[in-house]
Amino acid sequence: MRIAFVTNVVYPFVTGGAEKRIHEIGTRLADEGHDVTVYGRHFWDGPEEISHAGMTLRAVAPEAELYEDDRRSITEAVDFAARALPSLRKHLRRDEHDVVVASVFPYFPVLSTKLAALGTDTPLVTTWHEVWQSYWDEYLGYLAPFGKIVECVTARVPQYPVAVSGVTANRLATIGPDRSRIRTISNGIDYDEIRETTPAEDGFDVLFAGRLIKDKRVDVLLEAFDQVAPAGTTLGVVGDGPQRDALEAQARRLDSAAQISFLGFLEEYEDVIAQMRAASIFASPSTREGFGITAVEAMAAGCTVIGADHPDSAVDEVIGNAGFLAKPTVTDVAAVLERALDGDRPPVDPQTRAREFDWDRVAAEALDAYRAAADGTW
Repeated sequence: MRIAFVTNVVYPFVTGGAEKRIHEIGTRLADEGHDVTVYGRHFWDGPEEISHAGMTLRAVAPEAELYEDDRRSITEAVDFAARALPSLRKHLRRDEHDVVVASVFPYFPVLSTKLAALGTDTPLVTTWHEVWQSYWDEYLGYLAPFGKIVECVTARVPQYPVAVSGVTANRLATIGPDRSRIRTISNGIDYDEIRETTPAEDGFDVLFAGRLIKDKRVDVLLEAFDQVAPAGTTLGVVGDGPQRDALEAQARRLDSAAQISFLGFLEEYEDVIAQMRAASIFASPSTREGFGITAVEAMAAGCTVIGADHPDSAVDEVIGNAGFLAKPTVTDVAAVLERALDGDRPPVDPQTRAREFDWDRVAAEALDAYRAAADGTW
């Protein structure tokens, strides 16, 4: 097949879940002989069009800042969508691609991709990582109605929708396509790479990794750890974000302050995995997870995983019976954490569960979806 991906950011020049998914699926399909092109911003050195990992990377816009005041830039998303439109339309009119795949979020590139495909037979497949709905109120404040409208408009554009979890698929169905038309294809991991990573020498007993924002509920984890962690048991917090200063101040007030370390953002993916390989428990009481990739990575690393039992989190789909869920309250997280520290283990082996999410399987499912969109059998 001739497959085009549209993404404003391109892995590994910018690291994040959505762009890594494209990279992992794209490189595997390229290895199988499929023609894969990625349309994105020019984050790499050299000419605007290069060959990378078997794929063609085609810059349709210059490098740009992605964030404004710790939020994804709306201006950047609109700019990329506008700049991508002419190039996409030129290549789609030449019938160079059998299918074009656009990631959501942001939304505007999806809209421009659909405009570019008008008058052609090239189907649009979308990959939905999250559906925000009411979260826009917290994220944009008085501008929330704008975000909600754009999200709904994007959901109702004619498309072949893929969601990364059942939670995301169900939420998408409330604002757009019929649930029966939404395929669920999870995110993935390189299982062998994780298993072959050497554990960090400066590891911790309990680990959290993620962006330090309110929804991750690291504040709950800190209080729970303080209540039940024996002397000498350590907690490592990997990540950065707007809540970091407040969380560090909170940790300093706890009796277990000397047992808690904030590592900040680790630029190398291998360093994060090395910390997971060294830890016994991975705890993330996050209440908003469109999928929960860190839970899969931690299971592959051999950790006992504790996630949040919350309707806005898909982590229960990821963990299954290979980990534990806790209400995102101090009392409940403390109780489950204490059990895990005492040696309680889930009924299903975490590594066996994690292997089900290997990128090879995800890429095969994605290819089936792309073929179904192209031949009209979706």
